[in-house]
Amino acid sequence: MPQIPEKIHELSVGQLSARSGAAVSALHFYESKGLISSRRTSGNQRRYSRDTLRRVAFVRAAQRVGIPLATIRDALAELPEERTPTREDWARLSETWRSELDERIRQLNRLRDHLTDCIGCGCLSLENCVLSNPDDVFGERLTGSRLLAEKR
Repeated sequence: MPQIPEKIHELSVGQLSARSGAAVSALHFYESKGLISSRRTSGNQRRYSRDTLRRVAFVRAAQRVGIPLATIRDALAELPEERTPTREDWARLSETWRSELDERIRQLNRLRDHLTDCIGCGCLSLENCVLSNPDDVFGERLTGSRLLAEKR
């Protein structure tokens, strides 16, 4: 990983990309979504403060565990004076995200366990299709996986 001399307090988008491992296009996207910010030079080039490296690392770590960008942005916005996240911030935020991740894991396990029920079907029209009609929500009223307009 390229090292940045301590005397450099601002990074170009290329330097930030090389150091963080995020593509330049990803950095531009993060900026458009309000996850990171830059200032513009007189030549209209982006310059990022060094602490943006930590923000990018925070965003990428949260994305790897499946946290939506909007949730990440909201979490970063809650930090005082929009400062760089610390280890304590990560611990607090990851604890609040834990229940959401646990629920997703339960859903994925249920999907995995029922996936073989649907392999032979192809059209998802089993009477109790666990993929398009989870937990047989509509089983009391209708059969099959597609809902038809009810006649009144």
